[in-house]
Amino acid sequence: MARALGPEYRGARRRLVEALQDRGIRDLGVLRAFDELPRHLFVPDTVRHRSYEDAALPIGGGQTISQPYVHARAVEALALTGRERVLEIGTGSGFQTALLSRLSAQVFSVERSATLLDRTRPVLQEVGVRNASLLAGDGTLGWREFAPFDAIVVSAGAPDVPPSLAAQLAEGGRLLIPVGSREEQQLTLFTKRDGVLHPTPLTTVRFVPLVGAEGWAS
Repeated sequence: MARALGPEYRGARRRLVEALQDRGIRDLGVLRAFDELPRHLFVPDTVRHRSYEDAALPIGGGQTISQPYVHARAVEALALTGRERVLEIGTGSGFQTALLSRLSAQVFSVERSATLLDRTRPVLQEVGVRNASLLAGDGTLGWREFAPFDAIVVSAGAPDVPPSLAAQLAEGGRLLIPVGSREEQQLTLFTKRDGVLHPTPLTTVRFVPLVGAEGWAS
């Protein structure tokens, strides 16, 4: 990782961290992860010069890497302590996977596109992620073999919480998912108490659709 982190990127990362702080991100673990992770390695060369802008960027195949503030707000909302088993739906670029790997004990990440996963896997290895397991499959069905999970984060917009994900969330666990239409969603944090999901709306977002058996039809 040290080879790829030139001084110009260190300054850019520091400015991004300051921008996240200005927008209200307070979790020191989240800010430290942003300061240390080379976001420029997770985007195509054609947009690498924009790596540390607070903006979503295309990563190919109609997918994007989310705006850093959205990633930071999502991960901060999960209130991770470093001991959790986290299920991520939508590996995408792998940047959020890397963030989660630094803030939890183990990450299980499911990506619908095997092609995208093949591109992401070596990047995660390059930045030193060793506690993340990756699976190509239908994320709406979760990863039943390793359930229950202390936290679940979904990186695509769903019409509702997929029943499989609700079932795989541990009692007292937190599930973060954008819920709404294909065009606009409400990023919502659900907490499981007595087997029931209790919602806390966070902010309005626009994610790609969550496609699968318990999401949107392709």
